[in-house]
Amino acid sequence: MPIPGPGYAITVRVEAPASASAAGDLAVAVGNVGGVVTAFDVVESRSASIVVDISCNALNSDHADEITAALGAVPGVTVRKVSDRTFLIHLGGKLEVQSKVALRNRDDLSRAYTPGVARVCQAIAANPSDARRLTIKRNTVAVVTDGSAVLGLGNLGAAASMPVMEGKAALFKRFANVDAWPVALDTQDTEEIIRTVQLIAPAYGGINLEDIAAPRCFEIERRLREMLDIPVFHDDQHGTAVVVLAALRNALRVVGKSLSECSVVVCGVGAAGSAIIRLLQSEKPGDVVAVDIDGIVHADRPGLDENLQSIAAQTNATGRRGSLADALVGADVFIGVSAPNLFGAAEAATMADDAIIFSLANPDPEIDPAVAMQHAAVVATGRSDYPNQINNVLAFPGVFRGLLDAQAHDITDRMLLAASAAIADAVAEPNASFIIPSVFDQAVVPAVADAVRHAAEQGAAAGEVTAGL
Repeated sequence: MPIPGPGYAITVRVEAPASASAAGDLAVAVGNVGGVVTAFDVVESRSASIVVDISCNALNSDHADEITAALGAVPGVTVRKVSDRTFLIHLGGKLEVQSKVALRNRDDLSRAYTPGVARVCQAIAANPSDARRLTIKRNTVAVVTDGSAVLGLGNLGAAASMPVMEGKAALFKRFANVDAWPVALDTQDTEEIIRTVQLIAPAYGGINLEDIAAPRCFEIERRLREMLDIPVFHDDQHGTAVVVLAALRNALRVVGKSLSECSVVVCGVGAAGSAIIRLLQSEKPGDVVAVDIDGIVHADRPGLDENLQSIAAQTNATGRRGSLADALVGADVFIGVSAPNLFGAAEAATMADDAIIFSLANPDPEIDPAVAMQHAAVVATGRSDYPNQINNVLAFPGVFRGLLDAQAHDITDRMLLAASAAIADAVAEPNASFIIPSVFDQAVVPAVADAVRHAAEQGAAAGEVTAGL
C-alpha cells in the first residue's frame, strides 16, 4: 500500500490550549487518519494558548484535507492556515540567472560588455566553433517541450509544463553542474517545433526534448538530429531506456540469468517503451514481446503505425498473439511503462521462475508492488516509496555532462550503452532490494559522464553516426 510522502506535505498552523497534552492530542489526531507528522514547531506561546505549525506528509490532496479536518476537530483547537509545502517551493519559480563575472567598476563593464565584448563577437564570427569556448554554449542545455505529455498527466500545454521543465533544469545543475533552461513552446505542430528548435540551437550545447507525445516525438528527434550539430536527446525515450537497462543488468545478476536466454515483455510502446526495446536489442535478448492497448504487437496485426511496424519487425520472434496475460506466460522479465493495474497475482504466477518485474507506471504501477514481490525475485518501480526506483535522474545529468565535456555533435547507441553500464557498475554487489544506485550517490554522475565522454571519443575516431536511435 502507498505511504504518505513529501509530495503531499502540508503545514497546518493551529491555535491550541496550553495544556500538557496539547502536542500529544495533535499528533494523535494526525495519526488516527493515517498522516505522518514530520515537524512540530511552536510559533507563539501564551498562558492560555499556543500557536503551532504542525507539518505532515499525506497520501494525496483529499488526505491532506482529511488531516486538516482531524486537527480542527480536536477540542479547543482552531485551524488558522494550511500551507501546501510543494506549492510553496514553486512560488516565483525554481530558477534564477546569476552572473559568473563580477561587475564592480567601469573596467569590468568594459570587458564584460561594450566596448570589449565586440572583439569576442568578431572572433566568433570569424570562427563559429569558438562559441563553445567563449559563450554559455559550452555548458548549457535547452529543455524543450510542447506540454503534450506532461508526466503521466497528459496534454496540459506549454504553461502548465513549466514546473516540470524548471525542475529538470534544477536537476541538471544540482547533479552535473550543467546550466539548463526551460523552453516551453506554445505549439504542438511538428514543423513549428522543429523549426523553432533549429532557430534557437546556436545558443546551446545540447537539446533535451521533454514530455512531447508519441508518435510526434520520434520524428521531431530524428529530424533535429539530422539538421543540428549538437546532441539531441529525448529523455522520455533514451533516459528511461538507459536506466532500465542498467537495472536489468543487475537484476539478472541477482537471479543468475543471461539476457540472451530471457523472454522479455515490454508493456507500453510509446516513447519510453519503444526506446527500451531498441536499446535492449543492442544486447541481444532471447526474445522481446511488445504489448500495447490492443495486445501483443506482431507483424500481421492490422492498423500498425510506422513506429509499431518497426517494433514488430524486430520483436516477437515466435509470432505470439493475444493479450498481456498471454504474453506473460513463461516470461522471465516484465517491463511496464504503460498504465496502472493491468494485471495481478494470477498473471504474475504464470511467469518463469525467478522472474523480474519492473512495473514503472506512475504513480500507480501496472501491478501492485506488494503483489509482485510475492511472485517475482526482483521488483522495481518508478516510485520512491519502494526499493529499486527507476529514475531518469540517474542518466540525463551525467549523459549531458559527458556530451558537453566531449563537445559532442551527436549521440549514439555506443554512448547510451556506456552510460547504462556505468550506472549498473555503481552497484558493486546487487541484491533483490538494491539493483540500482541512489540518485544521491555522488559517484554516479562522474562515472556516467566519463563513460559517455570516452564513448564519444571512440565513436568520433571510428566515424560513428547516430544510426539506430
